[in-house]
Formats: sequence, C-alpha cells, structure tokens
Amino acid sequence: MSSIHSISPIDGRYAKATQSLQNYFSEAALIRYRLKVEIEYLKALSKLDALGADAQKLEIAGKELSNWFDTLKDTDYERVKEIERITNHDVKAIEYIIKEQLDLLGLSEVKEWVHFGLTSQDINNTAIPMSMKDANLEVMYPMLESVLQKMTEQASAWMPQPMLARTHGQPASPTSLGKEWAVFIARVRGQFEALKRIPHKAKFGGATGNFNAHHVAFPNVDWINFGQNFVSEHLAVERNQWTTQIESYDSMAAHFDAWKRICTILIDFSRDVWSYVSMDYFKQEIKKGEVGSSAMPHKVNPIDFENAEGNLGIAIAILEHLSHKLPISRLQRDLTDSTVLRNIGVPMGHILIALSSLNKGLGKLILNSDKLNSDLEQNWAVVAEAIQTILRREKYPNPYETLKELTRKNSSITKESIHEFIDTLNVNDTIKMELKGITPHNYTGVIPKK
Repeated sequence: MSSIHSISPIDGRYAKATQSLQNYFSEAALIRYRLKVEIEYLKALSKLDALGADAQKLEIAGKELSNWFDTLKDTDYERVKEIERITNHDVKAIEYIIKEQLDLLGLSEVKEWVHFGLTSQDINNTAIPMSMKDANLEVMYPMLESVLQKMTEQASAWMPQPMLARTHGQPASPTSLGKEWAVFIARVRGQFEALKRIPHKAKFGGATGNFNAHHVAFPNVDWINFGQNFVSEHLAVERNQWTTQIESYDSMAAHFDAWKRICTILIDFSRDVWSYVSMDYFKQEIKKGEVGSSAMPHKVNPIDFENAEGNLGIAIAILEHLSHKLPISRLQRDLTDSTVLRNIGVPMGHILIALSSLNKGLGKLILNSDKLNSDLEQNWAVVAEAIQTILRREKYPNPYETLKELTRKNSSITKESIHEFIDTLNVNDTIKMELKGITPHNYTGVIPKK
C-alpha cells in the first residue's frame, strides 16, 4: 500500500515494472557503487611498493572489506545516511563508514589510506558510469532486445500480408505489413548498436584532475598509469584522461542522446500501430475482466501503445535536459551536476515502463487479414502507378497523363474499370495481359530477404 503515497509513478503505480532498476539508480545503489569504488581503490593501492609495509596491511583490509561489501545489510545503508546527516556530505559518509569497519576489523592503522588523495567526484564520476553500464547491460538492453525479438517474429509472420500503404494519409502503392514492421526494427536496431558502442567514461584524478595530492606525496609513482589501470581493470569503465574536478559528461550525454533517438523511433512505431488498430487491421486479445471504457462496453482500447507513447515522451524530455545540462559546468566545476545526476534513473524508468507496455501490447495484437485485403480491393486506383510505368517502358505516349485522367475523373476505380481502360490501350495483347495481372494484392514491390 505504501506505493500509493509515492509522488512519482515510477515508484508508485508502475513500481512493479521498474523494480529491477532499484539495484542501479536508488539511493542504496549509489551508496553500494561508491563503496565499491573506495574498496577497490584500497586494493589497487596495496599493489604499490611505495606504500611499504602498509601495502600488505591494505591487501588484508581490501579482502576483509570485500567480504563485508558482499553481505551489506539495510543497517549499513542506514548507517551511511546517519553519518551523512552529521557531515552533510554524502561521499564523506562513505569514507567514514569504511573507516568504522576498519576499526572493527582491527585495521585502524590503515584508515587514512581510505579516500587517499581523492575528491568526491573521483567516487561519483566512477560509481555513476558503473551503475549506468550495469543497468544497461543487465536490464535496459535485454528489455529492448525482448521488444525487438517480438517485433521480428511478427515481421516474419506478416511479411506475406499485403497492405494498402498511405502517404499523406491517402492510399498509395501497396506494401507488406511485415516489411513496415521491419522498417522500425532496422531503425531501432541501428541506434541500439550505436548506443552499445558508446564508452562509459569515468573521471579519476584528484581535486582538479591532475593527481596533485597523489604526486606531492609520492612523486615517483606513475599516477596516470595507476589511474588508467585502476579504472579499466578494477571498475571496468574507461578513464577520461583530460578532466577538471568532474568528468566532462560528453560520453554520458551521447548515451542519453542515443536513448532519445530510440525513444523517438518507438513513439513513431507506437503511433503507427495505434493507427492500424483504429483502422481495424488488428483486433486485440481480450483479457477476462478488463474494461476498455467506463461508459462504452464494446471498446478495447490500444492503451498499451498509448502508455508507451506517453512514457517515451517523458523520457525524451528528461534525457534532453540531461544531455544538455551535464556537459556544462562553470570553470573547474560547480555543483549543478550533483542533483541532476540523481535523476538518471527517472528516464530509464519511463523507458522501461514503455518497453514493458510495448511488449504487452504487441502480444495482444491479432491480425485481421480480411480488413487489410478488403482495403486493398477497394483501392484499385493504386495500380495506376504500375500501369503507367509499364507503358513508359513500352514508350506509350503520355502514360502518366492518361492514367491521371482516368483515376481523377472516376470517383470509384474498380477492377472492372481498370480492365476496361486497359482494353482501350493501343498495345498488344501480351502487354494487356501483363497489365491485367497487376492487382492491389500483388503490387507490393521487392521485399528484402533480410
């Protein structure tokens, strides 16, 4: 019942659909990723000969802290928030709880290596890219792939189904229903592949990105090489060499823009499917007990596609702000990125809701072939393009104008009227037979095999 008091529908009405994102974008998730960075940093420091006898102790501390990290409890998260209420600094609270654990482990003498030489953004700008990467790989990508797989199955099944196309809302050269699905699959797939190629970049270099504190303490250590190896090997993201106090967020903005393009394409798809349902090209599977309208018992509304469109639109708006705002910071940094970064899970949540709705809606579609075939039969005028093109091939005089006159002076073009017109043409019988063989049902062009 607590979800009915949520301000956002992400954690309220749609909590079930977005629950999987809690592991990546919740406050607890941010704490966990920050702890991981700090603990992995201690492990990396333990490999430095420059630390002398402390290196071995840090190795022990790293192992013990990893065991604690693997069994984190709600009380640990609550303790971090309790410390934060005193420090009024969220990353300092992470440092302090680790030091508390070292005290409990009898390793107090290595406490000051925790957060050594670092600033809070060395933790935030590694933790957040890590959480984004994991959320994409473990939740967002599989869900998008699930939708694409469903669309691909339908495209394959419906490829033989001819359909009247509409350009500018008017009847146009017929197409294949499956091919129209394939158009959207190719569009989304192209952006999806581009998204997966964008690196997740992190900042790790001290107060202003130059390892100032590290270098002054241990000038003989190659800190740049240390940072590169730490970020890539321990955290599995890519270190940005040139930064201020914060990561530039250019690669993060690229992620948001790529997701935004995917959302835009899926809005286009949702609207088209909505239109096909309204044209009766699809029936929708009825679930017992569901109500389509509070007043009209006969209605089965395409609500899943409407829900997807609405949530995708909200996601785009927030993604737009994220990609526009985050790469902008005054001088070496201001704090506006901090509160904005906490909202990354919001558009991801809306996208996840939309993808879930699309999956549900696609699964309810029942092809109404009779209606598609009926529309084709009632629009014989669309074969005029085919006839005039063959006449061009045969060097027939003014074929376009001839067909234009036929189709525009007759309000109703039928198979019979087309065939009567063909009989009047000054061409041989073989050509007439060829022309009469064209119908709205078979004039669908060439559909790619893949």
